[in-house]
Amino acid sequence: MIWKALGGIVLVVFIALAIGIATRPDTFRVERKTHIAAPATVVFAHINDFHEWAKWSPWEKIDTDLNKTYAGPPSGVGAIYSWSGKKTGDGTMTLKESTPNRTAIDLEFTKPMEAKNLAEFTSVPAGDGVDLTWTMSGANTTMGKAFSLVMSMDKMIGNDFEKGLADLKSVSEADAKAAPAGSLPAAK
Repeated sequence: MIWKALGGIVLVVFIALAIGIATRPDTFRVERKTHIAAPATVVFAHINDFHEWAKWSPWEKIDTDLNKTYAGPPSGVGAIYSWSGKKTGDGTMTLKESTPNRTAIDLEFTKPMEAKNLAEFTSVPAGDGVDLTWTMSGANTTMGKAFSLVMSMDKMIGNDFEKGLADLKSVSEADAKAAPAGSLPAAK
């Protein structure tokens, strides 16, 4: 009798879990914003060139033994950055759109889990600089939906985005202040 009751409880829990997973959103989006008191071209230079990411990317600080490779052009559309790390896993980023106002990056994770996402940086002129938005979006697979029952993507990487934006702000504002007057190109 007790085994039958336990079997019934397990079945109810399994059905509830399956329903919970099935009702999770099919996509996710993480977004953070900041104001940077620097011209769009200065901010863009740090995003458009993957070699510059070491100065501000939060993941470069998390995994100091990161193995990095670069391919394609040094910056702009077609630039590729691949990484392999103990704490950050493995993946590749490819710049697919690159302007001072919008940069889009195909982001492919291969370890510890496979995923294909889109990362975007958009900047809007605002006062003494730009308002910069960093987003990541993608499909919510069955595994992602199950994981989201206990931890959202926003909570998982939102703090990293905030740290990265804070460092990007510091680096860009320092570069803008250090540049001789009139030497910075205007945003297009």
